[in-house]
Amino acid sequence: MKFISRHYKKMKIAYIKTAVFAVVVAAFFLPYYQKFESTGDNQFTVYLNGTEIGVVDDLERIDNCLISARKRIAGSGDEMVLTDSDVTYKGQEVLWGDIDDDSVIIGNMVSVLRGSIKETLNRSYTVKINEYTVNLSSTEEVLALLQASLGKYDVQKEYYVDLVLDPARELNVLTTAIYSKEEAKEEEPETTAVSAGIDAELDHIFASVEPEVEKDFSDYELGLQSIEFGDTVEVVEAYLQEEEITSLEEAIEEVTKEQEKEQIYEVVSGDTLSQIAENNSLSLEALIAMNETIENENSTIRVGDELIVTVPEPELSVERVEEVYYEEDYEAEIIYVDNDDWYTNQTKTLQEPSAGHRIVVADVSYRNGEEVEREILKEEITYEAVAKVVERGTKIPPTYIKPISGGRQSSGFGRRKAPTRGASSYHKGIDWATPVGTAVMASSAGTVVKAGWGSGYGYVVYINHADGRQTRYGHLSKVLVSAGQTVSQGQKIALSGNTGVSTGPHVHFEILINGSQVNPLNYLN
Repeated sequence: MKFISRHYKKMKIAYIKTAVFAVVVAAFFLPYYQKFESTGDNQFTVYLNGTEIGVVDDLERIDNCLISARKRIAGSGDEMVLTDSDVTYKGQEVLWGDIDDDSVIIGNMVSVLRGSIKETLNRSYTVKINEYTVNLSSTEEVLALLQASLGKYDVQKEYYVDLVLDPARELNVLTTAIYSKEEAKEEEPETTAVSAGIDAELDHIFASVEPEVEKDFSDYELGLQSIEFGDTVEVVEAYLQEEEITSLEEAIEEVTKEQEKEQIYEVVSGDTLSQIAENNSLSLEALIAMNETIENENSTIRVGDELIVTVPEPELSVERVEEVYYEEDYEAEIIYVDNDDWYTNQTKTLQEPSAGHRIVVADVSYRNGEEVEREILKEEITYEAVAKVVERGTKIPPTYIKPISGGRQSSGFGRRKAPTRGASSYHKGIDWATPVGTAVMASSAGTVVKAGWGSGYGYVVYINHADGRQTRYGHLSKVLVSAGQTVSQGQKIALSGNTGVSTGPHVHFEILINGSQVNPLNYLN
């Protein structure tokens, strides 16, 4: 019995040793356990947005796993998904540790990220036209919008729009290119035989010496010759929220409808304020309100002045050239005969005009619906127009200035109530209240025809001017010129006073044309 007991104990000890050895070997070779060296924190519990997603031995693994998880969230669509991804961890030093596989960590990350999505941004395209922008969901919609702008004028659908990289921009900005369908056909590979060798050389020689033959009316290809956008179009890719993207139908409505836009109009010879307003579909009051330089309907405008006007235009303008045939009555250009002895405001018609008739082929340039230029390519006169012949002066007429510096206008031109006793109820000039002794100057150069007492005017000066007008200065305290004397513009001719029928110190000023008084304010510069 003692032998069996002793033998049993030996077997038990050997069994225990074998078991311990097996546990040690398993600890070294099992895949999810790792032996760590004592070097500080060597095992890390990782959290994503506060949720535990696994245990690792190397923090660099987390960055790669997060990239893979984000890719799974984004998928293969055109959307951009925005989600919180706050990674934290806790480290500890261990001898043996259980770590997670990348696939487990990525899966856990995906679950956490899906629950943390803030918003999804859609891939879209922003179209910029001057200061206007609109966002569309695809390049197909961008092209449809641009084609709709052309379609209003390209009714035969002879042209199409494409998007190309803008060579003037460093970034990937797209702009537009417009091609005719005829050009597209010409770029296709030729399938017909062409002249080669000596035949091609002969064709070139004959073509260079063949005289150019004038086209007949039937030789012109009428219709749309070219079309392009009148504004720069820029297209860039963007990621936007759904509510920021405009539907194609709404975008077409916004871009193609006409709206009132301010433009600059340059005054040309013969223009009047009322005509400018009418030509631009404005009331005269609206034109005056838009332009600070215009005080009222009587304000003077000069050739070259720039005025603000409004014109109806769409957000995206279209410019085109059309070749047209038409018959019309026409007027010959006016023939002017210069007269150096006359002022420029003097004219006389020497020959009355009569209209002629012609048939024409012309290139007409348009911006949207408005014609901007017309070039006649061929015309045939049915019968000649007779030109209007006008004799005109070349001398610049004299100008008129206010006869005093400062002063307060105390009485205007025209009918007035309760005038001073002895004075007319119709005031024939302008009065400026000013202290006695203020210098009075000649409004324009001329010859003094009266200088002295003038009854109701008190002391007065009359000056005749080269354009046939006369100026009068009344209620003076002292006259400094005499009849027959020549004076220059701005020369002192008298001192202001309170003589004649007067209620206080002032200067009375008149301008007469053909012997009749007119409102001086309409002629002063």
